[in-house]
Amino acid sequence: MSAVALDKPANATLRRWTDFFLLIAGLVVVWYLLHLWAGEVALTSPYETVAKLIDLLGQAWFWPHVGETLLALFYSLLIASIGGLGLGTLLGIHRLSGQVAEPILVALYALPKITLYPLILLIFGLGLSAKVAFGAIHGIIPVTIFALNAVRNIKPVYLKTARVMRLTPLQAMRTVWVPAALPEIVSGQRIGFALTLLGVLLGEMFASQQGLGFLIINAIGLNDVPVIMALALLLALFAVAVSSALLALDRKLHQRS
Repeated sequence: MSAVALDKPANATLRRWTDFFLLIAGLVVVWYLLHLWAGEVALTSPYETVAKLIDLLGQAWFWPHVGETLLALFYSLLIASIGGLGLGTLLGIHRLSGQVAEPILVALYALPKITLYPLILLIFGLGLSAKVAFGAIHGIIPVTIFALNAVRNIKPVYLKTARVMRLTPLQAMRTVWVPAALPEIVSGQRIGFALTLLGVLLGEMFASQQGLGFLIINAIGLNDVPVIMALALLLALFAVAVSSALLALDRKLHQRS
């Protein structure tokens, strides 16, 4: 029985990896078929795209653009994560404020952020600060909403137990509030990362002379399909890698809760 029990996790892991590779193979086949149907002018083949990406990664001028995007993304994530977590926690603790703020946040979440870009440019001007601001406003709202609901949905029995045990606010936060709310908070951070990355890239497309978003919009203007596809592949690989790591952490936390 113990050997069978030990085999189950191994079989599950093998099955997940098999499904993953089958998915990748299927996407590559579909990509290649679309390339054959649309032609070189619209879509490069998987091999040509990977070759172009490797070529770009070997160019010295390419890495400052990567660094600019990563720097803007880092600052945007810092603002969105900390600001959204703090605001969502406060709104979750004060239930009346949370009930008033939640529909407003949902409405702002549905608002196309590109409409705010002229205002962002007016306030922050061109450059890194505008990209950071545009990325942060994309990510902070979902993080706030998830944090608000995470705190608000903590089971009352946990809070009563903390009061019965006469825990200090710091002890209650460390041993009750954070462990109970952490799974939902991580879910919000995962969504916030994807939207923050999108916001940074959009900011680079419209008001920047450096970064991966700038390279994409410049390649679009020149109809340079190989560069467009190579940059899209790079961004997709980066986004999938980070999102997969956050998703794995998210699932582990939900299993424990």
